[in-house]
Amino acid sequence: MAGEIPDLHAQERTGTGKGAARQARRDGLVPGIVYGGGSDPLAINIPFNILLKRLKQGRFLSTLFNLKVEGQEDVRVICRNVQRDVLKDLPTHLDLMRLRRTSKVNLFIPVEFVNEEDAPGMKKGGVLTVVRQEVELRVTAGDIPEKLTIDLAGKDIGDTLTISAITLPEGSKATIDRDFVIANISAPSGLKSAGVDDDEPEAEAPATEE
Repeated sequence: MAGEIPDLHAQERTGTGKGAARQARRDGLVPGIVYGGGSDPLAINIPFNILLKRLKQGRFLSTLFNLKVEGQEDVRVICRNVQRDVLKDLPTHLDLMRLRRTSKVNLFIPVEFVNEEDAPGMKKGGVLTVVRQEVELRVTAGDIPEKLTIDLAGKDIGDTLTISAITLPEGSKATIDRDFVIANISAPSGLKSAGVDDDEPEAEAPATEE
């Protein structure tokens, strides 16, 4: 099940039309509309600074939010469009879509690595190189995983960990249709400089006599 979904606070916009939208912008707000989910559209305003901060954090269009509007029930939403000023590239309007629990949506899910102490490659001084900290999945809104887990037990130097190493939640699917790399265990720099390749995990540095 999903972890904590970030809140997105907004206020209901009483006026409609271009005049109300322009007034909202003068007041330091960004007008928007919430639609879908079997309910009537809801006109909202979001504080400009809050929205800009969220946008700078990245992946705003693929983040599921818990929309909180005073006087309205909380609802899960995802942004479908952000209109920007042509010259200043600042947000001027946004469209949010309500999601039912059965709705499908693309989201980035973080990857966690476990049992590092049981990985022979790590015991030899190998380095875990993470290629993807997150994986984009197509998931059901009512069953979003908090994280994806890769078990490092038994993994050695030279091993490559791909998306197939992860048991995805039921109903979830990676948006990339191939067995892409998540991480790999490479030889420590000392062994590399001695001419030991990642492809030869059995090779060890020569012993020295006391």
